[in-house]
Amino acid sequence: MHAIKKVVPIGLAMFSMYFGSGNIVFPMLVGQKTGVQSTYAIFGLLITAVLVPFLALVAMFFYNGSYFLFFKRLGTKTAWILITIIMALIGPLAIIPRCVLISFSTIQTFFPTTQLILFNATSCLLIFACTYKRSRIIDILGVYLTPVLLLCLVIIIAKGFLSEAVPVNVNDLTSLSAFKFGLIEGYNTMDIFGSFMFSGVILSSIKSKFTLKSEKDFISISFLAGIIGMGALALVYMGICFVSSRYVDILSGVPTERLLSVLTLHLLGPYAGIIVCIAVSLACLTTAISLALVFSEFVSNEVLAGKVPYQKTLCVTLLISFLISTMEFSGIQKFLVPILVVCLPCFILLSVLNLAHKTIGFNMVKLPVLLLFVYSFYTYVY
Repeated sequence: MHAIKKVVPIGLAMFSMYFGSGNIVFPMLVGQKTGVQSTYAIFGLLITAVLVPFLALVAMFFYNGSYFLFFKRLGTKTAWILITIIMALIGPLAIIPRCVLISFSTIQTFFPTTQLILFNATSCLLIFACTYKRSRIIDILGVYLTPVLLLCLVIIIAKGFLSEAVPVNVNDLTSLSAFKFGLIEGYNTMDIFGSFMFSGVILSSIKSKFTLKSEKDFISISFLAGIIGMGALALVYMGICFVSSRYVDILSGVPTERLLSVLTLHLLGPYAGIIVCIAVSLACLTTAISLALVFSEFVSNEVLAGKVPYQKTLCVTLLISFLISTMEFSGIQKFLVPILVVCLPCFILLSVLNLAHKTIGFNMVKLPVLLLFVYSFYTYVY
């Protein structure tokens, strides 16, 4: 029982690491698009947004949380290329601007005259101010904003279930097509990348709290923490998806990034709604601050070997993030979706093969991953 009490906070901390901007909007999109078929869509969503990241997380535990050792089985140069690409995607090329844009959309619902360019520029300056000297403000914000965000989502989910649902028009989706839609949208959360990058932090936390006698005990505790974190993530995903499926007509035609704010306004009204949306907006910016810090340090220390100071790489990171954010949410998704659809199956296979290598001694890795990449690319293009 004492061990469980220690593991639960680690699992919840893991949940907060994964719970970024995409984790809010894409389950809502799945519910809104699939309506009465949302149950089947949720199964697909949970596979790619929860089960797959959990699989990758467990595989990373066997490599002591080192993403370099994990990817090194594909070759040293390939490992560095893949790590850099993943870092860029969770940094200025996708997740940071996506966080800023969702923050903008939640605010714009209540303040329609807010200008995108001005808001994005202000957000990037705020991120710079919070990360320039590695201020502890991000730690403080994270401690308070994650529980507040989670509480807000629980309120929205509870209100959504207790309120009278808007009559849902029957759509043309079959159960199979709804499942496939949820499966593909789960890729957009990019949670598998979180497994690669956060596992080291999770393992360090476990080592600091437990005195374990064997690697088996260490893996068991890590596995339990993963179940708690991913279980919480799955519950939130299901709740968000089911609620949005009850208000399909209200959310019809609403851009993906504005789904949460529009639903919040409908369920909670303008006064409570604006408080919730401000909390969501700040939480998204907090995620962006964390990722800007991580990516800038990675470029400065790993890519450039300390030759360029962190502050300069931070400026470049935020400049790129600002430029990408001007593409708007739909523009980011247009170039991001092909990358995810082609590459994520390969990362999933790599996780399976690396896990098999550590558990049953299966050694083949390069050829299967290469063949799957060629197949994924071919099927997407043709």
